[in-house]
Amino acid sequence: MPLGTTQEPPMQEPDSQDPSHSVGTCATLACLWEATAAKPGNVTRGADFAGLTYVDFITSAAAIGPCLERAREWGVGRSVLEAVRATQAAVGTNTNLGTILLLSPLAVVSPDQPLHTGLPRVLDRLHADDTRLVFEAIRLARPGGMGQVAQADVREPPPPTLKLIEAMQLAAKRDSVARQYVNGFQQVFTTADRLVAASTRGLPLSEAIVYAFLQLLSELPDSLISRKCGPDRAAAVTARAAKVVEDFEPVGDAYQTAVGELDFYLRSDGHRMNPGTSADIVAAALFVLLREQRIEWPVNFYEKRV
Repeated sequence: MPLGTTQEPPMQEPDSQDPSHSVGTCATLACLWEATAAKPGNVTRGADFAGLTYVDFITSAAAIGPCLERAREWGVGRSVLEAVRATQAAVGTNTNLGTILLLSPLAVVSPDQPLHTGLPRVLDRLHADDTRLVFEAIRLARPGGMGQVAQADVREPPPPTLKLIEAMQLAAKRDSVARQYVNGFQQVFTTADRLVAASTRGLPLSEAIVYAFLQLLSELPDSLISRKCGPDRAAAVTARAAKVVEDFEPVGDAYQTAVGELDFYLRSDGHRMNPGTSADIVAAALFVLLREQRIEWPVNFYEKRV
């Protein structure tokens, strides 16, 4: 069922011969679309960071697809680790750890099950081996702004009996990706629904992605900003995003000016205020829509399809 419909589609078992239904292709395409939409404060076309470019992101999107294609065979922990290894081999930097952590459980869900019902079963089956492999992946990715914590610090091997869901519970208050494991991917599914809702307002996919991103950022302080700049700065960013969402409809020059001003602000401190965790959740939401066939592709990314 294409983007722009609100009725929940019947679940269909994907045709393995159709590349639009491949889990790996859905993962790659979700990451490509997320990176290409001009979300404030993020790397996108024509807006690179020092040492981190748009090409790095699209290369990473291609690199992780084959890993997530094997997620049901490998399980969550190994899928995360192999996808991080593929990213490091391709670009030598961390472009997508949070996205990989979100996509891997979704990719493990059986193709004949809706994600809402299949995902809890995947999360319930996570075990200590998943924890060990995920901790190894995090150390390999070397995400920015990681501080020390008293329990289950990722710099060290985890306790041998610590299940991954337990490790995520320990991190949930300070990290929005970990929180998804605890709350059933609430923000991921909400963002997916918002992408659909934005399209019904006449927004092309690129603008729907930006608006859903702003809605998320307006409600949930970004974990990456919080780690790099502190919780007060993250809260200030959320307040600015909320003002854009509250004051403007997502069309017209005034809205675009407000989005541009927010983008300028987020880039004003050497890209330390990069809402990267919010971008990870958007990528996962796009995967949900692709995986459940709630969005058509190929699409005209910048204009609403008539």
